[in-house]
Amino acid sequence: MSQSSRASRALQRAVAISALCIAAPAVAQRPVLTVQQSGSSALFQAVSVSARDPDVVWISGHAGTYAVTRDGGASWSARVVPGHDSLQFRDLHAVDAKRAWLMAAGTGDKSGIFQTVDGGASWTQVFVNRDTAAFYDCMAFWDDTHAFAFSDAVAARIPIVRTENGRDWTVSSIAALDGEGGFAASGSCALTSSGGDAWIATGSAATPRVWRSGDRGATWQTSVLPIVGGAGAGATAVAFRDRLHGIAVGGAIGSKATGPRAARTSDGGVTWTVSPDPSFSGAVYGAAYGVSGSSAILIAVGPGGASWSADDGVTWAVLDSAAYWSVGFSSSGAAWLVGPRGRVVRVDWR
Repeated sequence: MSQSSRASRALQRAVAISALCIAAPAVAQRPVLTVQQSGSSALFQAVSVSARDPDVVWISGHAGTYAVTRDGGASWSARVVPGHDSLQFRDLHAVDAKRAWLMAAGTGDKSGIFQTVDGGASWTQVFVNRDTAAFYDCMAFWDDTHAFAFSDAVAARIPIVRTENGRDWTVSSIAALDGEGGFAASGSCALTSSGGDAWIATGSAATPRVWRSGDRGATWQTSVLPIVGGAGAGATAVAFRDRLHGIAVGGAIGSKATGPRAARTSDGGVTWTVSPDPSFSGAVYGAAYGVSGSSAILIAVGPGGASWSADDGVTWAVLDSAAYWSVGFSSSGAAWLVGPRGRVVRVDWR
């Protein structure tokens, strides 16, 4: 074989390897999807895995419905919060098999927060939205008792409700852009870290933004996101693998228009750069980080499908083509995807 032929073969091989890297993120393990039976036909929009027990997972959604598994999804128990079957529980937080909070999203008293301490045998409404113009989108917990939730802007201010004991919630507000608000799509438009950080993803204004706090929501700063904006568009979710490295995703809700639908940060959300779009079309509704072995895995979901990345969204691979609204990871590395018609899928890495 001539030297020129060897060079040509080497170039072809390099191109092939490059194409493979684009098609699948570089990680030794690969995803295995297992369809699970939720016992419900409701649209599920949120996932919360107990930090204390990776086999305890709560999911919630429309028609006042939530479901719980205590065995990693081998069996699920789906229920409706009594007297509240008209609510849409678009976010939740689970401590363990007994304690959890559900957040209903909607205008006025359709928004609210409910708490159980007995595994769902009984529920107490701990926050009632009395502002008829407010629409709460997401909530996030720093620990078992400290948390916040935020609403779309009302009179150019974003209402934020906070608690320091999980039972008593106090409303304040921060200045907002005209029309600014969140998207109550996946329960991942608000995020916290154990160090007291918090992030909020917003849209529907001329400029999509990420709000960030380093003092448990006492003060907030904002950064512009270089993704599609305007009415009905912007950031739907934010995910961080540590206090510095994160991604914000979104798009135009109800549209199949492509990017830019993702942006990355490496300084805690102070600055953002455009990231490659996930592999599916349409808006991204939810995103979450998990760990598989020594690799940080990122999953993004939307009505157009699900994608995964092992390099902070630099490259994406197709995970599934089914519609999903939300995703959550356990400490063991397993992930759960949820969506319409009671859909629940577990993802393991092997």
